[in-house]
Amino acid sequence: MATVNLCQNDLSLESMRTSFQNDGFIVFHNVIDPTLVTTLQSRLDEVLRGQYNRNSPPDKAPILQKKNTQKNHVDNGSIVSPLARSDGDGSNYNSQVLQIINIHKCDHDFRQLATSPEIGRMVAELAGWKHGARLAQDQVWAKPPGAPSLVFHRDFPYFMFSPSDVITVWVALDNMDEELGPLEYVRGSHKWGDGRVGSASSFFHDANKRLLYSAARLEGIECPESTLDIVSMAGLKAGGISIHNGKLWHGSGKNMSKDRPRRGMGLHFIPGEAKFTTKARVSKLWRSHVPDDVKDEDIALIELSEEDFPLVHSANDTHDMDGTLDT
Repeated sequence: MATVNLCQNDLSLESMRTSFQNDGFIVFHNVIDPTLVTTLQSRLDEVLRGQYNRNSPPDKAPILQKKNTQKNHVDNGSIVSPLARSDGDGSNYNSQVLQIINIHKCDHDFRQLATSPEIGRMVAELAGWKHGARLAQDQVWAKPPGAPSLVFHRDFPYFMFSPSDVITVWVALDNMDEELGPLEYVRGSHKWGDGRVGSASSFFHDANKRLLYSAARLEGIECPESTLDIVSMAGLKAGGISIHNGKLWHGSGKNMSKDRPRRGMGLHFIPGEAKFTTKARVSKLWRSHVPDDVKDEDIALIELSEEDFPLVHSANDTHDMDGTLDT
């Protein structure tokens, strides 16, 4: 049985592409099979405890308080999730947003999702990429109860590749009720200039729209506090996805729930033919992939490894003649 199904949207591929180009994002419901969603939720807990089932660790994982990561920590006979509120006084052992970078390197089930050909194909179709879609990075953002807001930002400034296009697929691993602080998009903001590039020095702040409003004013938008079209992903169920342009401004609010985590995964894709730029050498995200003995003028010749940067959809994959996706 297929674990990823992107063929439930009634719109034609051309209509979806037009919507994506105009708005900067598009939403698909019920994409990930519920059984896989449950497995991913469970595997995320295990990864947070340092339990990996592939050969490598993730590139980044949080250091949690020992009390809430021990395998034998139980509540009413059940193992408590590192993301659960597990005490009795309304506080939480781990109330900060937890980030894992490249969980696909350490877990088979997350790798299966991150390298889904169906998702890669849709990304390439929406973006108009002629050479397919390559996974550059994945990120899990997990908000325990009480975790703070995520500052509005853009994704593309963090990716040192040429071509510079970035498309992000965001996967909901929980039902995105309003109180959990769902992802929010600023419709059409991918068309703004780079007066504010969109990178943030601090990702978590109560005033999470300050940088956004500054960027909007530089675009000549008056009173952005009341005029921007901000679209919440509230109502998206676990297993649904949204796909957004890397230049689209987005962020999320605080997890106001007292007992529910908010878990999501971002898959960042680049064009299949992309290569590193010289900026990769000085970036903490990418410099480990640039050998010291490679000259700047030769960085673009570095081949991206299939293990770290898998090509999930290639130009050789076939399409239906009527413009819809194969299943």
